[in-house]
Amino acid sequence: MSLVKLNIKGISYSQTQNGAYALILNEVDGERKLPIVIGAFEAQSIAIALEKEIKPPRPLTHDLFKSFADRFEIVVKQVIIHKLVDGVFYSSIICERDKIEEIIDARTSDAIALALRFNAPIFTYKNILDKAGIYLKFSPKEDEQQEESIIVDEVLSNEDKPSKSDTSYRTYSLQELYTMLDGAVANEDYEKAAKIRDEISKREEK
Repeated sequence: MSLVKLNIKGISYSQTQNGAYALILNEVDGERKLPIVIGAFEAQSIAIALEKEIKPPRPLTHDLFKSFADRFEIVVKQVIIHKLVDGVFYSSIICERDKIEEIIDARTSDAIALALRFNAPIFTYKNILDKAGIYLKFSPKEDEQQEESIIVDEVLSNEDKPSKSDTSYRTYSLQELYTMLDGAVANEDYEKAAKIRDEISKREEK
């Protein structure tokens, strides 16, 4: 499968859902955008890396990782977004130390935050871009902020459609809740996992 190089277009937020951010990636030799929903902490870390003039008073987690890697002469060579399952992107960090290459699994938001700090290129596979890439063309009267907000809201509307599990977990058995909890953790949907865990705790306290 062929790799497609991506650039970071920026970070946008949803005008309809508070606390919802999306990282917007552009294919280098095309016009498609790859939006990835990320958390507020990761959005802050990526934004700080993009704005070179901003220096936090204490190192953030990704800055600490960079300092640790530099001390032990570990270099991040590239990041590859290699899989998309149920709306969740999976990434690999390609590292090198003493001319030995290692591949490390990572959340996409973390991988990109580190790629920025190492000036490492970001890639994805063509089939992932074909599946999740968005092509939007606006008239000159519509600005980039409006365009990005529409992208974010479109992605969130596809991912966060109300379901039985979102509205109430009281109708499920404990066994079903544990199965759903395992699925939420596997998909890195920690907000959903926390809600399910709360319902399980209420049941077990009785």
